[in-house]
Amino acid sequence: MTLDRRREVLNQLKTVVVKVGTNVLSTDDDRLDADRIASLAEQVHHICQAGCKLVLVSSGAIGAGMGLLGLKERPKDLSHLQAAAATGQAHLIHIYDKALRPYGYHAAQLLLTANDFKSRGRYLNVRNTLRTLGEYAVIPIINENDTVSTAEIKLGDNDRLAAMVAGLIQADLLIILSVVDGLLTGDPSNPASQRIPLVERFDDELLNLVGASKSSRGTGGMGTKLEAVRTATAVGTNVIIADGKRPKVLDEILSGADIGTLFLGDGDGVSAWKRWIGYTMPPKGRLVLDAGARRAVEQQGKSLLAIGVVGVEGDFDKGEVVSLVDQQGAEFARGLTNYDTAGAKAIAGKRTDEITRELGSIPYDEVIHRDNLVVISLVK
Repeated sequence: MTLDRRREVLNQLKTVVVKVGTNVLSTDDDRLDADRIASLAEQVHHICQAGCKLVLVSSGAIGAGMGLLGLKERPKDLSHLQAAAATGQAHLIHIYDKALRPYGYHAAQLLLTANDFKSRGRYLNVRNTLRTLGEYAVIPIINENDTVSTAEIKLGDNDRLAAMVAGLIQADLLIILSVVDGLLTGDPSNPASQRIPLVERFDDELLNLVGASKSSRGTGGMGTKLEAVRTATAVGTNVIIADGKRPKVLDEILSGADIGTLFLGDGDGVSAWKRWIGYTMPPKGRLVLDAGARRAVEQQGKSLLAIGVVGVEGDFDKGEVVSLVDQQGAEFARGLTNYDTAGAKAIAGKRTDEITRELGSIPYDEVIHRDNLVVISLVK
């Protein structure tokens, strides 16, 4: 059954995003493993030879910078993290470019922050750049721009970035290379833990299988990878998490071998516009809805009206993304609000005729129009 589903996924493959974690690329002394990058470059070539477009999301800049600067542990303060990233990024892209050249490719570097996804114009520019690079013998290599990222514009980790890139280019498959062979039934250190080969539909209960631990050099762990899986599968992208230290891991995956964990994407998917709204940027605030409003939005496909809003939280402007939550705080949808915080508070819980009578006019009948609203799974 698992092998059949893998073959189905691989037979439809046209666009692939590969995310490589810091621990996959690093040696024990925090230096970049040039031999592993050379092996990955050869396997990337094989994927491209098969007719697929490929985008690489690669961690490793800070780890590489630590090695070059002689740092024994990951810096805790922002300025030293940024210094390590600036030093390591040039080294990282140089090694990738050198490894790809024998196969006729150049490495193209894209350094992104959350603002590149938050702004619709910049979001489309990134997508257009990636599409244009696909016309050439070039492998786009994406990393978060850690040299300028601050809390306000930081994406968080490259698992999340890879999922967002997969949604951006409507990838058929996202491969997340880690240092464990997929999702396990328990802690990786427990010999009794077994690999789960196939997850047909993402369930939030999967998060109970992982702890809060992070990798030694990177920023994420299995928890962040599952958050990325949830984002990617929700927009129709299939995901495989596998052990990036296997010698020919990408070749094995593309041959249909039963390694790692395959998570099937939601067959329904969502439109490009709603992918951007629901799965790209963290919301700026929350609208608390009563039970009737939740049913209307979630089950009946209705727009959100002011009368169903019982609470307004956060500080947001008109046109920004906000969460829709029920009265127990569970998030079930996101959308672009027609009102800022003050405006939403002024009309919350009121009927349209009441708003018109009290305010003299009503700029918008809906707090969020259905066209700008997407129902999602719980997002933490």
